[in-house]
Amino acid sequence: MDVSTKCLLQRLIRRIPSHMLKTTLDQWSRLTAAQIQSVDFTESKRTLTEKLLAICEENECSVSQIAELEMIHMIENPNVGMWYAFQLLEPQDDACTLELIQFKEQFKSHLHQLLRSVSIKIKRHTDDAVWIRIAWGDGISRPNHLKPTYVVHYLQTSYVFVTSVTSKLKPLLSQALVLSTKHHGIKDANLSGRNLMAIRDLLMNQYQQVFPSKYPSLLAEENQTVSNPRIEKEQAQMAADRHKMACEAFGDGTLPQLQSAVYKLETKFKDPTNKTMTDREGTFKCVVKFASTNILESLRHCASSGIASIPVAPLLSSVTLKARNRFVITDSDPGPSSQIHQAQNNLTTDS
Repeated sequence: MDVSTKCLLQRLIRRIPSHMLKTTLDQWSRLTAAQIQSVDFTESKRTLTEKLLAICEENECSVSQIAELEMIHMIENPNVGMWYAFQLLEPQDDACTLELIQFKEQFKSHLHQLLRSVSIKIKRHTDDAVWIRIAWGDGISRPNHLKPTYVVHYLQTSYVFVTSVTSKLKPLLSQALVLSTKHHGIKDANLSGRNLMAIRDLLMNQYQQVFPSKYPSLLAEENQTVSNPRIEKEQAQMAADRHKMACEAFGDGTLPQLQSAVYKLETKFKDPTNKTMTDREGTFKCVVKFASTNILESLRHCASSGIASIPVAPLLSSVTLKARNRFVITDSDPGPSSQIHQAQNNLTTDS
């Protein structure tokens, strides 16, 4: 093994938790049963790294084989980077009949035509996801396996998920994806997060949705000091209505584990008491970010508990309605309008 291959293997072994190392190596199938049994997986990472490095050198493992091992680990543990969702546009008539073998051949062929020095590995996972690992090079250097790009695509769908791709290489990847999937274009879905399954479930509506049975109306204020049975019953009904509206806006049961929602404001500053800011030329720009371990569950709790107003403002419900968590808010409607009406008119995607 050359220096770069050794470096890739060392970094990979250090990254894989010790309790998962044996299972990952078993799936790799590049070591014999005797070689795996000779490794004491309770030893320190440094000792394990030296032992496995010696075994792989003995087996003359190539960089391509080490990349296979990394891919196995990545598929089992996808939440290690920031994933970005994209949507393929205008499918051709035969796009829905695309098979894996045809996709693999087309994708490799198109990407190699665009860039000669590139290493591509494609593997189908058990949930029908097609995983692609790309190590990029250029006309001078060999593919850099230390900084690969990962792509996940579900065949017969229009969704693609990408992590670790530079702005310089994104057009090449986009073109290869469009041609190999038999579409005419691709766009940013304005959805990102570290939990791949969460953004997939949100984009593909793979969570428990609740649909409104009637047009939501504003709820009356709740008086916490009264003890009249009728009022208590009415308050219980209002609490149930709040919960129902919150579930209609964000979903019921376990929700996709999205970590943030970001709103970029590009609006005119409007405050009659602050002439200095109001009279400024140009737009007032700022970024508002909501963050949580599960932003959808947090927003649903705020709505159902009364912390946030009901019905839920489109600025918040658009996360699930539009399956996005990045938005730009502009002054597209100069006339006076309500908060909800203006939000509906001014909510646009961040492209």
